[in-house]
Amino acid sequence: MIPQNQPVCWVVGAGDFDAIDFSPRPGDLVIAADGGYVHLTGLGITPDILLGDFDSLDTVPDFPNIVRHPVRKDDGDTALAVKLGLERGFRAFALYGGLGGERLDHSLANIQTLAWLAQQGASGWLVGRGQVVTVIENASLRFDPACHGFLSVFCHGAHASGVTLRQLKFPLENAELDSRVPLGLSNEFIGGAAEVSVQQGTLVVVWQGRPSQAQLFI
Repeated sequence: MIPQNQPVCWVVGAGDFDAIDFSPRPGDLVIAADGGYVHLTGLGITPDILLGDFDSLDTVPDFPNIVRHPVRKDDGDTALAVKLGLERGFRAFALYGGLGGERLDHSLANIQTLAWLAQQGASGWLVGRGQVVTVIENASLRFDPACHGFLSVFCHGAHASGVTLRQLKFPLENAELDSRVPLGLSNEFIGGAAEVSVQQGTLVVVWQGRPSQAQLFI
């Protein structure tokens, strides 16, 4: 999870937006990625930076701090916002408006962005309606004992070895996961401080539930 004393870069995209527990703190950075600007202004929140190619907006807003990109580019707006946050020194990211809806391709691209973040030694959470996704690489992840709901773990890449799941309904110890077999689908929290770890490889961790900010930031 994200330490409470660590500043967070909040990125809001144009997709489905669940504003529950969206509460940036002093010292955090808020980036509106293209149409995410509409979500934020609807909440009365002014982002620090407005970034994108603006294909999701009818007009480019009159905003003092705009980072504009061409429509034809290699990265999506969310990935560009994440890279900007890294350049500004942030190592923890909360991504909203980038999961669910009609654009599965954008959801997958944002999960790949999480994998890229993990490769950089940073952490990111993709927050959707009733679900949260994160990615870990050669690392471990601990959950607040109050967490409940389903937890699924998938291999991102050919293989992941030394996979351990503890304090979950279906534990694993030093197992190997394969990207072609969904062995980690639909596990469950059982009330303890659950832990997911991988010695070698990358895991996509999907939490089906509605976490509070206290459970995301520990």
